Amino acid sequence: MVKRVMVATALLMCLLMSVATMTACSSSSASTSSSQGSASQASSEAVSSESDGPTTQQVADFHNVDLGNGWSPTSSLELKYAKCFTVDYYDGGYKLFCLSDGSRYLTVPEKAEVPTGISDDITVIQQPVGDVYLVASDTMCLIDALDALDRITVSGISQDNWYIPSAKAAMESGAMAYGGKYNAPDYELLLGKNVRLAIESTMINHTPDVREKLIELGISVFTEMSSYESEPLGRTEWVKCYGAMFDMEDKAEALFDEQIAQVEAIDSTSTGKTVAFFYINSNGSAIVRKPGDYVTKMIDQAGGDYIFNTLEEGEGSTSSVTLEMERFYAIAKEADVIIYNASIDGSVDSVDALIRKNELLKDFKAVQNGEVWATEQNMYQQMMQTGRIIADFNAAITGSGAETKYVEKLS
Repeated sequence: MVKRVMVATALLMCLLMSVATMTACSSSSASTSSSQGSASQASSEAVSSESDGPTTQQVADFHNVDLGNGWSPTSSLELKYAKCFTVDYYDGGYKLFCLSDGSRYLTVPEKAEVPTGISDDITVIQQPVGDVYLVASDTMCLIDALDALDRITVSGISQDNWYIPSAKAAMESGAMAYGGKYNAPDYELLLGKNVRLAIESTMINHTPDVREKLIELGISVFTEMSSYESEPLGRTEWVKCYGAMFDMEDKAEALFDEQIAQVEAIDSTSTGKTVAFFYINSNGSAIVRKPGDYVTKMIDQAGGDYIFNTLEEGEGSTSSVTLEMERFYAIAKEADVIIYNASIDGSVDSVDALIRKNELLKDFKAVQNGEVWATEQNMYQQMMQTGRIIADFNAAITGSGAETKYVEKLS
């Protein structure tokens, strides 16, 4: 039987009063933040979907089309790279979304009835899908590409931390409001904006009380799993998920085909050059991508050889590996090219700034040869630019001199 959440007026008032103090404290804290704190927040918000925690469990056989009422799907959405979601179609315009964490969502066409007898684990989302609270930052570019930004009324990312012009403009105009981060949403604002759906990154699993509160208020929670896609184009293919959700399948298909064409046009022949992709954290340790994740595969597709591919710490749910500087030095010293992850640590804008992180870096082959690059801070918010990012990596690795947009050579 479908779970129907009915929140009485008295309960709503109590809930709003209970979060008023939290909201006020949050606002007060934000107003006294230093510029350094703001920079830290920007990095944290920009990669919210990159920092998956151990609380997110993957389900091996998550594709379950049994609604529980005897209905059978008439067709399924064709996917080429994505492994963490499926979409199945049923008579009458109903669509079932299965995600790799085991969650299931059924979209119900406008003015249609919710089917009777469906399984309790299925969350019902009424179409047309709108009044969305978007917290998964890297999803915005997909929705923007679909020209569906008007479906997002509340953002979990503040205006200053968006690198997508249309998102910044929407917040500046008031069309999109800031509703607080994933762990501290402004419940009163969400209710005032009639939010019906929260699209969250897996970070929401660190705060189950927030998830429960959203559901209690009648807001469905869709935890998107694109960060678990190991193939670069698998992450981009999530545009089809939102295309199906917003009844824009044809446009989503065309957008994805464009990205496939861009990637196929890149010469992925191995150059034999080794690449170190990393950043240095506040403790002085090097944070590198785990072997086999989507960033390392983009480096491979760009003709490079990721120098940390032999790390044994590749297993696990997190997307990165922490290395003490001594071990990092031993592995990465002879890398032909350095691509510094300035999307996380924006303090490195020159070779000297990099060396100030640790004097050992001046001995690195890439530093001595002038082959040091840094990503732009907007890279993680550009899933729909996978082809261009790989092309930029290729330019850095080959030294072709081609114009780049998402990486910059440091001097």
